Amino acid sequence: MDTVIIQLTTPKTMRLLQELEDLHLLRVLKKNISEKTKLSDKYAGKLPINIADDLQNHIQQSRNEWGNNI
Repeated sequence: MDTVIIQLTTPKTMRLLQELEDLHLLRVLKKNISEKTKLSDKYAGKLPINIADDLQNHIQQSRNEWGNNI
């Protein structure tokens, strides 16, 4: 037997899989497999380089101003 991983796109899909399991056509091994992804990996490369550089410069400037009295 082959094992495959599928991603459900609608709630109806799970009901259909349960019906197929009741007919002994397949077996659901795990109903919820959640993959924990680090946020840094999830959002890596989402900002264009020029915008990311501008944001980093702004953050650095803001941090430098913390020590200044207003």
